[in-house]
Formats: sequence, C-alpha cells, structure tokens
Amino acid sequence: MPETVRTEIQLGVIEARFADMIWERQPVTSSELVKLAAQEFTWKRTTTHTVLKRLCDKGLFENNKGTVTCRITRSQFYSMQSRKFVEDTFDGSLPAFLAAFTQSRTLTAKEAAEIREMLDQAEEECK
Repeated sequence: MPETVRTEIQLGVIEARFADMIWERQPVTSSELVKLAAQEFTWKRTTTHTVLKRLCDKGLFENNKGTVTCRITRSQFYSMQSRKFVEDTFDGSLPAFLAAFTQSRTLTAKEAAEIREMLDQAEEECK
C-alpha cells in the first residue's frame, strides 16, 4: 500500500458507490466518470469533479491529466476498514469479533471450513 495513503479513510454511502464505480472501471477518464455519474446519480459535471477530488485527496485515487487510477485497491481499502472496525469496537480482538458475529448467526459448514483454512494458513506462517 502506498506510503501516502491514510490508514483511516471515511467514506459516505454515495462516495463509496462512486469509488466502487471507479474501481470497477479503472483506469477511466474523468470525462467518462462525468457521464457515468450523470446516469447513476444525476450529478452535474462539477459535482463529479468535486467528489473525485475528495477521493483523490483521501488517497484512494489519482487523477493524472484526466485519467483516474487507483492508489489502493478495493480489497485493500475494505481490509483497512475491517481492521479499524475490529480495533475500535473489539479492542483489536479478532476472537471477540468472531464471537459477537456468530452469537446471533450460525456459520455454514462452508464458512467454518474457510475459517479453519485461514487459521491453518496463519499457523503455518507463524512457524
């Protein structure tokens, strides 16, 4: 992840939808984003450029001469958000998060197997 990307990035619902639009298409021209945002959100050109600038200022994207590319991937962004949530809500305890998550929801056999596989991989990496 690039050094200049902030580790705490807050996005509103519409900003997140616009960011997803960029991640799905990048590299994409800002003029194409203006057209897409007009269709999807009924935004004017100036609104699209304002929101794009905000996302660039937050470190998610880069607009270089009208071509928008990502500085971090969608996966990296949501990974950062998930870690921050666990840190803030469960004092950084992944077991506490999983206990809370599974308290009112039963894991499927497939989900349990995937979690076991992740744990096995983590144990191997610790050796």
